[in-house]
Amino acid sequence: MRTLFLQAPSFEGFDGGAGSRYQARREIRSFWYPTWLAQPAALVPGSKLIDAPSHGVSLNEIAAQAGRFDLAVLHTSAPSFAADLAAIEALKRGNPRLKAGLIGAKVAVDPEGSLKASAAVDFVARQEFDFAIKEVAEGRDWPAIAGLSFRNAQGVIVHNPERAVLEDMDLLPFVTPVYKRDLKIEKYFIGYLEHPYLSFYTGRGCKSRCTFCLWPQTVGGHRYRTRSVGHVVEEVRWAKQAFPEVKEFFFDDDTFTDDLRRTEAIARELGKLGVTWSCNAKANVPRETLRVMRDHGLRLLLVGYETGNQQILYNIKKGMRIDVARRFTKDCHELGITIHGTFILGLPGETKETIQETIRFATEINPHTIQVSLAAPYPGTYLHRQALENGWLDETNAELVDERGVQIAPLHYPHLSHSEIFHSVEEFYRRFYFRAPKIASIVSEMALSPQMMKRRLREGIEFFRFLRERREAAH
Repeated sequence: MRTLFLQAPSFEGFDGGAGSRYQARREIRSFWYPTWLAQPAALVPGSKLIDAPSHGVSLNEIAAQAGRFDLAVLHTSAPSFAADLAAIEALKRGNPRLKAGLIGAKVAVDPEGSLKASAAVDFVARQEFDFAIKEVAEGRDWPAIAGLSFRNAQGVIVHNPERAVLEDMDLLPFVTPVYKRDLKIEKYFIGYLEHPYLSFYTGRGCKSRCTFCLWPQTVGGHRYRTRSVGHVVEEVRWAKQAFPEVKEFFFDDDTFTDDLRRTEAIARELGKLGVTWSCNAKANVPRETLRVMRDHGLRLLLVGYETGNQQILYNIKKGMRIDVARRFTKDCHELGITIHGTFILGLPGETKETIQETIRFATEINPHTIQVSLAAPYPGTYLHRQALENGWLDETNAELVDERGVQIAPLHYPHLSHSEIFHSVEEFYRRFYFRAPKIASIVSEMALSPQMMKRRLREGIEFFRFLRERREAAH
């Protein structure tokens, strides 16, 4: 079937593609690659991938192409679901014969509700959907496709048996040729990564049990299933030749450092290729592994610290100790490894005092850059169930983003209100970045590179505009 894979437009600047742990507008305009769509697209010959948000493609432009396709597959999320349904309906107005389906965490946890939300949705592929979509595109009978939920000819919703979890990850083809075919890589920009960058997955799943984390609880699972070292390195080698302008490769696995021996093996092979690379890491990687990674091209680690309070780390089942995170960060500083630290405000156990504790912790360990998010109880996560059971989530604040796609504070506690959590984000950013040593570091970085100066000035303008919009939304 002539197949369209689509990340539909929703909010202006909204990053809803795979790779986003939180689908929302960022403080600084940024976009991850739509890897979850590119993967099944790589399995379907002659398919087309359109990533509308990053490329500025309007719904009218997409709908005008509907007649060129027999099948449309859209990646959806809880915040963008309504817009994604509208996109399917627009496509079907342009081509009534089109079959359309959804993939993503939202439909994995609520296939029945997702199908009932619009008669235009013909099917959803649950959990790990790559080969289910391949079989749909091949024209197989839907009742025979494991992992598929669909509306049959009588309008009855049918849920097929679960699909077996993919064990041989090397069966998945490279996604970077799809990027080359359909995407403009300069459209993808992350503030802490070199530009242009490329990102993809070397494995799925995460053995950590963080109660808030979306992907392991909905699609990937808690076993880290990995591609072989040779398979990963061969894709980097191919992409290096196909995209000579790329300055950095980012491995978007939930926790790339879950398997230390494999991490070191990949690092050594990347060192032979002479590429600069970065990855997601837990704040417990031993110094010797960090040294191997650094010596073979590692530039940056994206580290989810979440909080500076040990009890909150216990509450969210992070499996991390503050003293270990401190030592890890010190090791990274001494080894010259850059850290982008991520923090979450409003997790269970949060108080005014723990917010201050986390801000102090962040300034003490001093990662190069930070991102501060608001605790978001995505459906399908333990945090969502916990919030409903304890009355931390109410209907008037149950949305995850506002009408502009900016994160709101959906959780509240008897001792801590929505607004107190929401406003603490700005305080966090100001106290972290408006320090003399941090300002000096940023100015020094800009002085050494005209390109970096241009980039940081643009980011600064976007950052202050974002804070102003948040204040306006709060009022």
